[in-house]
Amino acid sequence: MAIVETRELKKTYRQGRLEVHALQGVDLKIEPGEFTVLMGPSGCGKTTLLNIIGTLDAPTSGRVILEGSDVSQLSKTERAALRLSRLGFVFQAYNLLPVLSAYENTEFVLLMRGVPTEERRASVMKILDEVGLSGMEDRRPNELSGGQQQRVAVARAIVGEPALILADEPTANLDSRTAGELISTMRRLNEEHGLTFLFATHDPDVMAQARRIIRLVDGKIAEDKRQ
Repeated sequence: MAIVETRELKKTYRQGRLEVHALQGVDLKIEPGEFTVLMGPSGCGKTTLLNIIGTLDAPTSGRVILEGSDVSQLSKTERAALRLSRLGFVFQAYNLLPVLSAYENTEFVLLMRGVPTEERRASVMKILDEVGLSGMEDRRPNELSGGQQQRVAVARAIVGEPALILADEPTANLDSRTAGELISTMRRLNEEHGLTFLFATHDPDVMAQARRIIRLVDGKIAEDKRQ
């Protein structure tokens, strides 16, 4: 079964008197274990598609089926619970809580789920080690480099073992070497743990690591190829 499937997904925004058709009938399936990139020019619909799949936004029409459940049939509370339990997010701007340490930022999802203290600690320390942050767990975001902050964001996204990790331009604020190291880490996590990633990106380093590239043009899938 596909982790996520979109059916005739459309999204229209109003800008004054104008209508902007961000998505125009997108049909897409993401299978378990994929490492997939959405690419295309600015305004092609990449981020809109990620946000709708992640239940952060709603389509104008069409359906999102996540692990067999029609997301449109869920209440706001149920969608929030779904995000907490089954989805991980990595954003361009890191979105870490500045008053929390790397450990506490990573732990936050498990804390919200009510996972017992010792179990939380074991999971957090393990994942911080896997993303190369062992020994940095007590540092706050302002004591970390941009690349290290994004590694904390990756750790936070995957510590709860979600079904799908959505990453929106995760390397945009990083230099090329740091970006390459981060993507290699994410690819290793994909291969070793079977984690499923869906990226929106312009970064050729991310595209080079992808197993599948989906090109969006004007809110439609123009190309879908595996490599």
